[in-house]
Amino acid sequence: MLIKIGKTICVLICAVLIFQMAACGVILYPERKGQVSGRIDVDVALLDGIGLLFFLIPGIIAYAVDFSTGTIYLPGTSRSSLDIKDIKEVKFDPKNNSIASIEEIIKNQTGYDVSQYQSRMQIVKLESSEDMLAHFEQALP
Repeated sequence: MLIKIGKTICVLICAVLIFQMAACGVILYPERKGQVSGRIDVDVALLDGIGLLFFLIPGIIAYAVDFSTGTIYLPGTSRSSLDIKDIKEVKFDPKNNSIASIEEIIKNQTGYDVSQYQSRMQIVKLESSEDMLAHFEQALP
């Protein structure tokens, strides 16, 4: 009976260590791999912290793996997470529209108030969505 309990505890400890060695975020959210930054997912951070609390080395490895793969970050919270599929193209005739009407079009399409007088506002004529992505890549840190 005592041997059976010992083997059960050994298997349980091995399972926990294997889970921690693979890192919580990588197991729970493999689709998040490759994110560079963003808001930290509290659930993943807490699970890694529990591993750190009970098993020091596996906990450190879990944090290292989750940060290096980006699985600790919540999706869509990075400033540089712009993807071509997220872009909505709105066509209008710039010759028959003023800056005020363009601001109104942006507000209607996105729900955000913009003004040409905002700091860091740039007005750039682009030929395509790909030009927009290239321009954003230059502007974002």
